[in-house]
Amino acid sequence: MHSELEQLLILQDRDQKIRQIRIEIETVPLRRKSLDAQLAASRSSVETLKHRARQVEVDRTKLELGVGTRAESISRLKTQQYQTRKNDEFQAISHEIERYENEIRKIEDDELELMVLADKVRADLTEEEKKAAATQQSIARQNVDLDEKSRALGSQLQQLTAERSELAGKIDEDLLARFERLFKSKGDAAVVAIEHGVCMGCHMKVTTATASQVRAGKEIVSCENCGRILYDAQ
Repeated sequence: MHSELEQLLILQDRDQKIRQIRIEIETVPLRRKSLDAQLAASRSSVETLKHRARQVEVDRTKLELGVGTRAESISRLKTQQYQTRKNDEFQAISHEIERYENEIRKIEDDELELMVLADKVRADLTEEEKKAAATQQSIARQNVDLDEKSRALGSQLQQLTAERSELAGKIDEDLLARFERLFKSKGDAAVVAIEHGVCMGCHMKVTTATASQVRAGKEIVSCENCGRILYDAQ
Protein backbone atom coordinates (compact mmCIF):
# COMPACT_ATOMS: atom_id res chain seq x y z
CA MET A 1 0.00 0.00 0.00
CA HIS A 2 1.19 3.50 -0.81
CA SER A 3 2.70 5.06 2.34
CA GLU A 4 0.53 8.18 2.11
CA LEU A 5 -2.57 5.97 1.84
CA GLU A 6 -1.71 4.41 5.17
CA GLN A 7 -1.40 7.86 6.69
CA LEU A 8 -4.72 8.92 5.15
CA LEU A 9 -6.47 5.86 6.54
CA ILE A 10 -5.18 6.61 10.03
CA LEU A 11 -6.17 10.25 9.63
CA GLN A 12 -9.60 9.19 8.42
CA ASP A 13 -10.02 6.95 11.46
CA ARG A 14 -9.30 9.92 13.73
CA ASP A 15 -11.64 12.19 11.76
CA GLN A 16 -14.45 9.64 11.97
CA LYS A 17 -13.95 9.28 15.71
CA ILE A 18 -13.83 13.06 16.14
CA ARG A 19 -17.05 13.42 14.15
CA GLN A 20 -18.77 10.75 16.24
CA ILE A 21 -17.65 12.32 19.51
CA ARG A 22 -18.87 15.74 18.40
CA ILE A 23 -22.25 14.22 17.58
CA GLU A 24 -22.36 12.67 21.04
CA ILE A 25 -21.39 15.98 22.64
CA GLU A 26 -24.23 17.69 20.78
CA THR A 27 -26.72 15.18 22.19
CA VAL A 28 -25.84 16.02 25.80
CA PRO A 29 -27.78 19.34 25.93
CA LEU A 30 -30.71 17.64 24.20
CA ARG A 31 -30.64 14.87 26.79
CA ARG A 32 -30.55 17.45 29.59
CA LYS A 33 -33.50 19.23 28.04
CA SER A 34 -35.42 15.95 27.93
CA LEU A 35 -34.62 15.26 31.59
CA ASP A 36 -35.72 18.78 32.55
CA ALA A 37 -39.00 18.21 30.69
CA GLN A 38 -39.55 14.92 32.56
CA LEU A 39 -38.88 16.63 35.88
CA ALA A 40 -41.22 19.50 35.04
CA ALA A 41 -43.96 17.06 34.01
CA SER A 42 -43.54 15.13 37.25
CA ARG A 43 -43.78 18.30 39.33
CA SER A 44 -46.76 19.47 37.31
CA SER A 45 -48.61 16.22 38.06
CA VAL A 46 -48.03 16.72 41.78
CA GLU A 47 -49.16 20.35 41.64
CA THR A 48 -52.27 19.38 39.68
CA LEU A 49 -53.27 16.88 42.37
CA LYS A 50 -52.51 19.38 45.14
CA HIS A 51 -54.73 21.91 43.42
CA ARG A 52 -57.43 19.25 43.06
CA ALA A 53 -57.19 18.40 46.76
CA ARG A 54 -57.52 22.08 47.70
CA GLN A 55 -60.49 22.48 45.39
CA VAL A 56 -62.26 19.48 46.95
CA GLU A 57 -61.77 21.00 50.41
CA VAL A 58 -63.12 24.33 49.18
CA ASP A 59 -66.17 22.55 47.75
CA ARG A 60 -66.69 20.68 51.02
CA THR A 61 -66.49 23.93 52.96
CA LYS A 62 -69.10 25.48 50.70
CA LEU A 63 -71.40 22.52 51.29
CA GLU A 64 -70.91 22.74 55.04
CA LEU A 65 -71.76 26.43 54.91
CA GLY A 66 -74.82 25.56 52.84
CA VAL A 67 -75.96 23.09 55.49
CA GLY A 68 -75.36 25.63 58.23
CA THR A 69 -77.30 28.34 56.42
CA ARG A 70 -80.28 26.04 55.87
CA ALA A 71 -80.17 24.76 59.45
CA GLU A 72 -80.38 28.38 60.65
CA SER A 73 -83.31 28.96 58.30
CA ILE A 74 -85.06 25.87 59.66
CA SER A 75 -84.51 27.05 63.23
CA ARG A 76 -85.90 30.49 62.38
CA LEU A 77 -88.90 28.98 60.56
CA LYS A 78 -89.70 26.67 63.48
CA THR A 79 -89.72 29.68 65.80
CA GLN A 80 -92.14 31.41 63.44
CA GLN A 81 -94.21 28.26 63.25
CA TYR A 82 -94.62 28.07 67.00
CA GLN A 83 -95.70 31.70 67.05
CA THR A 84 -98.31 31.54 64.29
CA ARG A 85 -101.96 30.85 64.97
CA LYS A 86 -103.00 30.49 61.37
CA ASN A 87 -103.24 26.97 59.97
CA ASP A 88 -102.41 27.90 56.36
CA GLU A 89 -99.38 29.87 57.49
CA PHE A 90 -98.35 26.94 59.70
CA GLN A 91 -98.61 24.58 56.71
CA ALA A 92 -96.66 26.95 54.46
CA ILE A 93 -93.86 27.14 57.01
CA SER A 94 -93.91 23.34 57.31
CA HIS A 95 -93.39 23.07 53.56
CA GLU A 96 -90.49 25.51 53.73
CA ILE A 97 -88.91 23.53 56.57
CA GLU A 98 -89.36 20.30 54.62
CA ARG A 99 -87.79 21.87 51.54
CA TYR A 100 -84.74 22.98 53.53
CA GLU A 101 -84.45 19.56 55.16
CA ASN A 102 -84.50 17.89 51.74
CA GLU A 103 -81.85 20.28 50.53
CA ILE A 104 -79.73 19.47 53.59
CA ARG A 105 -80.02 15.74 52.89
CA LYS A 106 -79.01 16.32 49.28
CA ILE A 107 -76.05 18.46 50.36
CA GLU A 108 -75.00 15.84 52.91
CA ASP A 109 -75.07 13.20 50.15
CA ASP A 110 -72.91 15.47 47.99
CA GLU A 111 -70.61 16.06 50.95
CA LEU A 112 -70.23 12.32 51.47
CA GLU A 113 -69.25 11.92 47.81
CA LEU A 114 -66.70 14.69 48.21
CA MET A 115 -65.27 12.99 51.29
CA VAL A 116 -64.77 9.81 49.24
CA LEU A 117 -63.24 11.86 46.44
CA ALA A 118 -60.97 13.67 48.91
CA ASP A 119 -59.65 10.34 50.20
CA LYS A 120 -58.94 9.21 46.64
CA VAL A 121 -57.21 12.45 45.71
CA ARG A 122 -55.05 12.29 48.84
CA ALA A 123 -54.08 8.70 48.02
CA ASP A 124 -53.30 9.67 44.42
CA LEU A 125 -51.25 12.64 45.64
CA THR A 126 -49.24 10.46 48.01
CA GLU A 127 -48.50 8.02 45.21
CA GLU A 128 -47.62 10.79 42.78
CA GLU A 129 -45.29 12.43 45.31
CA LYS A 130 -43.47 9.10 45.72
CA LYS A 131 -43.12 8.84 41.94
CA ALA A 132 -41.93 12.44 41.73
CA ALA A 133 -39.29 11.83 44.40
CA ALA A 134 -38.07 8.72 42.55
CA THR A 135 -38.05 10.64 39.26
CA GLN A 136 -36.08 13.49 40.81
CA GLN A 137 -33.47 11.08 42.21
CA SER A 138 -33.22 9.25 38.87
CA ILE A 139 -32.81 12.50 36.93
CA ALA A 140 -30.19 13.73 39.40
CA ARG A 141 -28.20 10.54 38.83
CA GLN A 142 -28.58 10.85 35.06
CA ASN A 143 -27.38 14.46 35.17
CA VAL A 144 -24.30 13.34 37.10
CA ASP A 145 -23.72 10.68 34.44
CA LEU A 146 -24.09 13.32 31.74
CA ASP A 147 -21.52 15.50 33.52
CA GLU A 148 -19.07 12.60 33.59
CA LYS A 149 -19.84 11.76 29.97
CA SER A 150 -19.26 15.37 28.91
CA ARG A 151 -15.89 15.46 30.64
CA ALA A 152 -14.87 12.10 29.13
CA LEU A 153 -15.96 13.13 25.64
CA GLY A 154 -14.16 16.46 25.96
CA SER A 155 -10.99 14.69 26.99
CA GLN A 156 -11.26 12.19 24.13
CA LEU A 157 -11.93 14.98 21.64
CA GLN A 158 -8.91 16.92 22.86
CA GLN A 159 -6.67 13.85 22.56
CA LEU A 160 -7.96 12.87 19.13
CA THR A 161 -7.70 16.44 17.85
CA ALA A 162 -4.06 16.56 18.95
CA GLU A 163 -3.36 13.22 17.26
CA ARG A 164 -5.15 14.37 14.15
CA SER A 165 -3.13 17.56 13.99
CA GLU A 166 0.13 15.63 14.31
CA LEU A 167 -0.91 13.17 11.59
CA ALA A 168 -2.08 15.92 9.23
CA GLY A 169 1.29 17.65 9.57
CA LYS A 170 2.99 14.63 7.98
CA ILE A 171 0.79 14.55 4.86
CA ASP A 172 1.35 16.52 1.66
CA GLU A 173 -0.69 19.73 1.79
CA ASP A 174 -2.41 19.21 -1.57
CA LEU A 175 -3.29 15.61 -0.75
CA LEU A 176 -4.53 16.67 2.70
CA ALA A 177 -6.73 19.39 1.20
CA ARG A 178 -8.11 16.87 -1.29
CA PHE A 179 -8.82 14.39 1.48
CA GLU A 180 -10.53 17.00 3.65
CA ARG A 181 -12.78 18.15 0.78
CA LEU A 182 -13.82 14.57 0.10
CA PHE A 183 -14.37 13.74 3.77
CA LYS A 184 -16.57 16.79 4.17
CA SER A 185 -18.58 16.28 0.99
CA LYS A 186 -19.06 12.51 1.20
CA GLY A 187 -20.07 12.49 4.84
CA ASP A 188 -18.78 8.98 5.50
CA ALA A 189 -15.29 8.27 4.15
CA ALA A 190 -12.87 9.84 1.74
CA VAL A 191 -10.64 6.78 1.46
CA VAL A 192 -12.38 3.48 0.66
CA ALA A 193 -11.45 -0.03 -0.36
CA ILE A 194 -11.86 -1.53 -3.79
CA GLU A 195 -13.15 -5.10 -3.76
CA HIS A 196 -13.56 -7.24 -6.88
CA GLY A 197 -13.22 -4.12 -8.99
CA VAL A 198 -15.98 -2.29 -7.09
CA CYS A 199 -15.57 0.95 -5.14
CA MET A 200 -16.90 0.41 -1.61
CA GLY A 201 -17.85 4.08 -1.38
CA CYS A 202 -20.29 4.38 -4.28
CA HIS A 203 -20.56 0.62 -4.99
CA MET A 204 -19.87 1.22 -8.67
CA LYS A 205 -17.45 -0.85 -10.77
CA VAL A 206 -14.26 0.96 -11.67
CA THR A 207 -12.33 0.53 -14.91
CA THR A 208 -9.79 -2.26 -15.26
CA ALA A 209 -7.04 0.34 -15.54
CA THR A 210 -8.11 2.00 -12.28
CA ALA A 211 -8.25 -1.35 -10.49
CA SER A 212 -4.79 -2.22 -11.75
CA GLN A 213 -3.37 1.13 -10.57
CA VAL A 214 -4.86 0.60 -7.12
CA ARG A 215 -3.40 -2.92 -6.85
CA ALA A 216 -0.01 -1.63 -7.90
CA GLY A 217 -0.01 0.74 -4.93
CA LYS A 218 2.44 3.18 -6.48
CA GLU A 219 0.23 6.25 -6.66
CA ILE A 220 -2.90 7.83 -5.22
CA VAL A 221 -5.85 6.68 -7.33
CA SER A 222 -9.41 7.99 -7.25
CA CYS A 223 -12.69 6.35 -8.20
CA GLU A 224 -13.80 7.78 -11.53
CA ASN A 225 -17.41 7.57 -10.37
CA CYS A 226 -17.43 9.24 -6.93
CA GLY A 227 -13.94 10.72 -6.62
CA ARG A 228 -13.06 8.89 -3.40
CA ILE A 229 -9.46 7.80 -2.92
CA LEU A 230 -9.09 4.03 -3.35
CA TYR A 231 -6.96 1.36 -1.73
CA ASP A 232 -6.68 -2.37 -2.31
CA ALA A 233 -8.52 -4.31 0.41
CA GLN A 234 -6.59 -7.51 -0.32
